Amino acid sequence: MEGRGVGRVALSALVAVFLGASLGADQASLTPPAKGSIRVAFVLSPGAVVIDYSGPWEVFQDAAVPDPAEGTPAFELYTVAATTDPIRVSGGLKVVPDYTFESAPAPRIIVIPAQGGGKDQRLVDWVRTSAAHADLTMSVCTGAFILAETGLLNGKGVTTHHSAYKRLAATYPGVHVQQGFRFVEEGSVASAGGLTSGIDLALRVVERYFGHEAAERTAFYMEYQGKGWEDPKSNTAFIPVATAANAVVDPVCGMDVPPDTHYVSTYGGKTVHFCSATCKEAFDKAPAEYQGK
Repeated sequence: MEGRGVGRVALSALVAVFLGASLGADQASLTPPAKGSIRVAFVLSPGAVVIDYSGPWEVFQDAAVPDPAEGTPAFELYTVAATTDPIRVSGGLKVVPDYTFESAPAPRIIVIPAQGGGKDQRLVDWVRTSAAHADLTMSVCTGAFILAETGLLNGKGVTTHHSAYKRLAATYPGVHVQQGFRFVEEGSVASAGGLTSGIDLALRVVERYFGHEAAERTAFYMEYQGKGWEDPKSNTAFIPVATAANAVVDPVCGMDVPPDTHYVSTYGGKTVHFCSATCKEAFDKAPAEYQGK
């Protein structure tokens, strides 16, 4: 791409100028290697949500800041799964993972999109082990459940898709769910809200490594006009609220329940209505967790 490459020597000057003003005081900048690329591992399993990982993938790809002497891109991207057999992700797209958990190179960034299947303990263990040597481990959407399962979020803030705020809080009481956040950063871990929020968190990661101008240049090249990467609190529109005057509210996700819903349970002598099978399943597993929340 003509005009987007900036040498790493020039970038070091940009970082010194811009990071102090643009990064929050509690979020240190990330240091790119003097040579070579920043390895980014995208963890996949069947049903992984395409935009959750393809959005950040595109950001990191377009944020390439080659060293003129080497032609090395800033980010080296690869997928990791239980096997290298083809898997079906959301919408039926077939993906062939690059590496298994045993063969994958050590990453400096780990991206965890929402996954479609049940909990894969091998995936959780690989993330936990690899995160110990990574610069950043980030979840997108309900990938936050996997990140929470590793224990890396204990006592820390996290966000997720707006329909899963209550479910995440009930499932992992040791984490602090932040509603209405586009993304939440907690040192070496970070989480994005639903779907497109992962693009903003990835742009923020580019900023932490290479400065505000590099992130702006990346967004401009992508023709991405969203500004959520500059304002982590910009998802307030997605804080669940009942919109209808006599709305029945799903106790799991906080969303309005359609009057003709087929998803109901009985608890404490009362009928409880849900907007989806997922919410009903979560409630039925631990109904007491959702009472009064």
